[in-house]
Amino acid sequence: MRVAVVGGGPGGLYTAALLKRLDPGREVTVWERNPPDVTFGFGVVLSDETLGGIEHADPVVYEALRKDFVRWDDIDVVHRGVRHTSGGHGFAALGRHRLLAILHERCRSLGVDLRFGTEAPHPDRLAADHDLVVAADGVHSGTRETYADVFRPRITDHRCRYIWLAADFALDSFRFEIAETEHGVMQLHGYPYAGPSHDQDPAAPAGERQPGASTVIVEMREEVWRAAGFADLGEREPIERCAKIFADALGGRPLKSGNSAWTTFRTVVNERWSHGNVVLLGDAAHTAHFSIGSGTKLAVEDALALAACLDEQPALPEALAAYEAERRPVVASTQRAARASLEWFENLGLYLDQPSRQFAFNLLTRSRRVTHDNLRLRDTHFTEAVEREFGCPPATPPMFTPFRLRGLTLRNRVVVSPMDMYSARDGVPGDFHLVHLGARALGGAGLVMTEMVCISPEGRITPGCAGLYTGKQAEAWKRITEFVHAQAPGTAIGVQLGHSGRKGSTRLMWEGMDEPLPEGNWPLVAASPLPYRAGGQSPRELSRAQLTDLREQFTDAALRAARADFDLLELHCAHGYLLSGFLSPLTNRRTDAYGGSFTRRLRFPLEVFDAVRAVWPPERPMTVRISATDWADGGTTPEEAVEIARAFAAHGADAIDVSTGQVVAEEQPEFGRSYQTPYADRIRHEAGVPVIAVGAISSWDDVNSLILAGRTDLCALGRPHLYDPHWTLHAAAEQGYEGPGVAWPAPYRAGSRPPRTGRTDAPKPRLTLGS
Repeated sequence: MRVAVVGGGPGGLYTAALLKRLDPGREVTVWERNPPDVTFGFGVVLSDETLGGIEHADPVVYEALRKDFVRWDDIDVVHRGVRHTSGGHGFAALGRHRLLAILHERCRSLGVDLRFGTEAPHPDRLAADHDLVVAADGVHSGTRETYADVFRPRITDHRCRYIWLAADFALDSFRFEIAETEHGVMQLHGYPYAGPSHDQDPAAPAGERQPGASTVIVEMREEVWRAAGFADLGEREPIERCAKIFADALGGRPLKSGNSAWTTFRTVVNERWSHGNVVLLGDAAHTAHFSIGSGTKLAVEDALALAACLDEQPALPEALAAYEAERRPVVASTQRAARASLEWFENLGLYLDQPSRQFAFNLLTRSRRVTHDNLRLRDTHFTEAVEREFGCPPATPPMFTPFRLRGLTLRNRVVVSPMDMYSARDGVPGDFHLVHLGARALGGAGLVMTEMVCISPEGRITPGCAGLYTGKQAEAWKRITEFVHAQAPGTAIGVQLGHSGRKGSTRLMWEGMDEPLPEGNWPLVAASPLPYRAGGQSPRELSRAQLTDLREQFTDAALRAARADFDLLELHCAHGYLLSGFLSPLTNRRTDAYGGSFTRRLRFPLEVFDAVRAVWPPERPMTVRISATDWADGGTTPEEAVEIARAFAAHGADAIDVSTGQVVAEEQPEFGRSYQTPYADRIRHEAGVPVIAVGAISSWDDVNSLILAGRTDLCALGRPHLYDPHWTLHAAAEQGYEGPGVAWPAPYRAGSRPPRTGRTDAPKPRLTLGS
C-alpha cells in the first residue's frame, strides 16, 4: 500500500508512524509545506485517556512523551482581583516543537519519507498515484476545498479575536484571568508546557536557571479588539500591550510570539469525511475551540482510530466507513462541548457581576463536561464553598434549595415539564391525567405542570387534547389539583394555557405527528394564512374581532383555572402555536398593527398576557413559555428573545420558560445535552428575569450544575419523568439527601433506599494452581 499524508502536524505525523509500524511494507510519505522547526502555537495539552491510547499503540512514542510532560492539577480563576483555585483536574502538556520532534524521530526510525518545505501534489494526482491519501492539512485544508462538493464542509467564524503567545516561565496552574478594560472585557488562558529543569542547581544565580515555559492565549470580542486599537498596531506592540494588561498573571514578565497573528476561531464540520481513497483527519475534518484543549487530542485520536480500522477491515472502503462511524459521534460530542465553552467566553460580560467564586464555578462547568458532581469529587472544599455562598443549607444539593415566585415558594428547583398526553375526551381530563400528574406530584418535584390546556375546541392540537373551555373540564381539573394538594403537600401544580393556531386539527402523536386528521377536521386560525407543513391545512388570518374573542377565551380559561385551584399559570407563547405565531417573523406576515416590526409582532401576545394577569389571582405567579430561536434563517433571534422576555417581565411575568424551535417545519435544531440552556442563561442575565431551563436536561447532576452556576433558576424535565415518575425522590436518595427540599410520601418511605440486587461480597480467588 502506498500512503500519502498531506500535512506534517501531530495528526499527520502520528498517522504516518502508526501506519508504517503496523505494516512496515507500506510506503508512507508525508508532505509538509513548512520547515520542520516551524509550527503554530507553543504548548500542547493531552488527556490521560489519549495518552493511554498512545501507550497501547506505540510505547516508544509514549515513553518519549512521558519524559517531557509537565503535569499539574490546579485551575486558577482570577475575577476582579480575586483568585480562586480548584484542584484535582489532572493535565499533561509539553511543547509543540518537542512533540513534533518526537514524532519526526519516530517516523524516520520507521522509514517514513518526510518531505518538509514541500507542497503536496494536487489531490487528484495523489489519489491517482497512491492507495490512500490522508488529508491532515489543517483548518484551511486545500484537499477539503478541492472536493468541497463531496465533503460539504460548513465553516463558522466566531466573534472573538485571539492570539497565541508564550512566556518564558512556568505558570503553577491552568490560569484564566479576566481584565475589564476601558475598551471592554479581555481574557487570558494560560498553562505551563515546560517545567523548570529538574537537574539545575537551586543555588545557581536566577539568570542561569531554566524557569520553564507557558502558553498564553489572549482573547476578546471583535469589537473590543478594534476599540482597543489592536487592528492598527504593528507586530510587537500588541504583544507588549497584552503583557501590560495581564502583568499580574505574568509577574511583570514579557510575552513572546512565534509568528502568531490575531485570528478568529473557525468551527469546521463536514457532512462526509472520505471520498474514494481520500480521507480527512484532524482539523481538516473538524475543529474544537482551544478553550477545551482538544485540537491535537482529536487529531491523535483520529490517527489511532484510522490506523486500527485499516488494520481490522478487509478493504479500504469498509475501513474508511468504520473510521468515520467510530469517530463522528465522539467528535460531535466534543464539538458541542467546545461550542458551549466558546460561546461562554464570547458572552463573558454577562457573568462579570456574579460573586467571584460562583463565577469561577460557572467558568469551570461552562462546557458541561465538568459538572457539579465531578467537581465535588475533584475539589470538595471549593465546591462546598460555592454552595455556601449560593445559600445551600449544609448537606443540601443546589437542586433542593427553595425558590420563590410571587406568593408561591417551591420547595425545590425541579419542574415536571408540560407534556401533551393526547388522552382527554372532549377536552375533559380523566383518570389517566389523575394518575399521570398525581404520580409525578408524589415523585417529589417542586412544580408539576399540565400539558398545554386549550382555551377552545378549535384551539386543540388533536382530538385528545385537554381543555378549560367548559365547567365540566374545570371540575375534572379540580379533582386533580385536590389530589396533588392533599396527597403531595409541598408540591405545586401549574396549568399551561394555549391555543394550537395553525398546528391544530392533527392526529394523535403516535398516529402521525402533525399529520392532518383523516376526517373531522376543524378550521384553523393563525396570525397569517400560512400552513405549518406543505400540503397541510391553511389557517385563516385572524381578524381584529376574532382577536378580541380570543383574548376573552384566554381570560375565561384563566378564571376556570383559578377556580380549579392551580397554583401557577403559564401562557404558552412557544413552539409555533397561536401566540408564538405572532412573535416569529417567519409566521407573522400581517400588515396591520399586529405585524411587521418586532414591537407590533409582540403586541397581541402582550395583550393576552395582560388580560390573563388581570383575572389571575394577584398572589399566584404567571410564567410565559417562549421559543428563543426558530432554528431557521430569518426567524426569531436570541437578541429578540431577550427583548421578548424583558417585555413580558415588564408586564408582570414572574419567570420565563425558555424553550426553542418547533415554530416552522423546516427548522434545523442543534440537539445535544442541555442544548437549550444557553438561551435561558442569556435571558436570565440580560433581561434580569428568573428563568426555567428546558431541553435534554436529564440528570440531577446537570440540574445542580446549572443552578449553582447561575444559568437558570428552575429546571424543567420531561422525558426523565416519563421514564421515572419518582425522578426527584430518587435524585435525593442517590445524593443521600433527606432534608425539607423533598419528602417521601408516608406509604413510600420503605422504598427510599435502592433494593438490593444480589450478593456483591463473594470472596475473591486467591490462588491459581497448575494442573
